Amino acid sequence: MMMNLKQIQHYVDSANRNVDSTVNTNYTLIKPYIKYFSVPAKSVSVKNVVRADSALLHGVNDQLNAYNNAASEVRQVQDMLRNRTDNYKDATKSIRRYIMEYQKKFTLGAACIVLFLIGAPLGAIIRKGGLGLPVVVSVVFFLIYHIIGTIGEKSAKEGDLSPLVGSWIAILVLLPIGIFLTYKAATDSALFDMDIYKRYFKRFRLRKANPPV
Repeated sequence: MMMNLKQIQHYVDSANRNVDSTVNTNYTLIKPYIKYFSVPAKSVSVKNVVRADSALLHGVNDQLNAYNNAASEVRQVQDMLRNRTDNYKDATKSIRRYIMEYQKKFTLGAACIVLFLIGAPLGAIIRKGGLGLPVVVSVVFFLIYHIIGTIGEKSAKEGDLSPLVGSWIAILVLLPIGIFLTYKAATDSALFDMDIYKRYFKRFRLRKANPPV
C-alpha cells in the first residue's frame, strides 16, 4: 500500500516471471506421466504386445503388487500436483493483489470526482429538507459505492473477476448517475420534488377512476 507505481509494477513483473517459471517446472515434472494417456493403440516397433493382465503376473500376489505400485504412483502424482496447485494459487492471488493496489492509486482519485458529481448537484436538485436530506442521499450513494467496491475487490482477489474490472466497477456504475444528476442540476430540474410526483399520481388515479367516454 505504501509503494509507488514503479515499485508495484516491478513486483508484478517479478511475480509473473516466477509464475511462468513454476508452470514450466510443473510441466517438466508431469511430462513423464503423460505417457499413460498417450500410449498408441498399435506400436510400429513392438511386434508382440504383452497385456498387463497376462501370464507374466503369476498369482494374486503379483497382481496386488502391480496394483499397489500403480496406486502409490498415482497418489504421488496427486500430492505433487496438489502442493504445486496451492503454490500457484497463492502466487496468482498475490499478483491480483498487486494489480488491485496499482489500480487503487487511480480509483481513489476517480471516486472523489464521481462522488462529487453525485453530491454537489443534490443540494441544487433537492429543494426541501434543508441540508439534512441532501446529506442523507449522499451517504446512501456512498454506501452503494462502498458495497459495490468491496464486492468487486473481493471477487477480483478470489479470481472471479479481472482485477481491472473489480477495481473500476463501482466507478463505472456510479459515473452515469453522477453525470445524470449533474445534468439535471444544470437544467434546474426538480428531480426530487415529491409534490410533482404526488400531482402526477393524483392525476393518474383520477384518470383511472373516470375513464374517458
